[in-house]
Amino acid sequence: MRSGELAALAGVTIRTVRHYLQIGLLEEPERSVNGYRDYDVRHLVRLLRIGRLTELGLPLAELPRVLDDPQVAEEVLDELDRQAVAEIERLTSRRAAIARLRHQGATPDLPPEMADYGSVIEAGVAPDVARHEYEQLLLISHLIGENETAALAGAMAEQALFTPATADLVQRFGELGPDTPQETVERLADDMVTRYLPLLRNWPDVEFGADVSSMLAAYGERNLNDQQHRVNQLFVERVMGRLTSSSDERPRSR
Repeated sequence: MRSGELAALAGVTIRTVRHYLQIGLLEEPERSVNGYRDYDVRHLVRLLRIGRLTELGLPLAELPRVLDDPQVAEEVLDELDRQAVAEIERLTSRRAAIARLRHQGATPDLPPEMADYGSVIEAGVAPDVARHEYEQLLLISHLIGENETAALAGAMAEQALFTPATADLVQRFGELGPDTPQETVERLADDMVTRYLPLLRNWPDVEFGADVSSMLAAYGERNLNDQQHRVNQLFVERVMGRLTSSSDERPRSR
């Protein structure tokens, strides 16, 4: 039979048949008198076996070992089963993340651990401001990892930061511009300190390494204006002052 007939019987393309010939999965058939390859039923059976194994997820590179040595079949099936279990767990986790984001009405590119925060921001913040907030969260969550992001989200929830009051601060920060009065800048910095200081005083066991700091600084340089930088500067100065003074007031061990 010709390659087209073989391919049709096996349910594959002619290109696939040629590829299997090229990489040695199919034996080169004899040539007819006019020079065409002449396949027989052995090639069809081989293609059917290859199809069954690839449907189970076996890579092409592993096929010769299984096709030519039936003794390794059990070992291969065990490995395929482990891979299937891992894939099921991955897809189950993905579905849970999708469900959580959908339930909270959060944007799909937000870390699922921050879905509650995202729903607050989505409801109370302009889209362009929300985008900057989400991009920073993506940077942080990627750099600190899933477990640490979950710990941070838990601490934020414990300090009641998933509320419209937090969204209001984010929106006010996003509205800062060159014409914003200095008193507005000062008031926003004070309000941010009041809002976020309890979280900083009870910071979860999450380390923000140099990578996080440098990436956030680089993001700020590209996306924040002078007044926003000023608010951040005032916020850090005032938070550090509060944290230092409260530390000095604590009894010192002797």
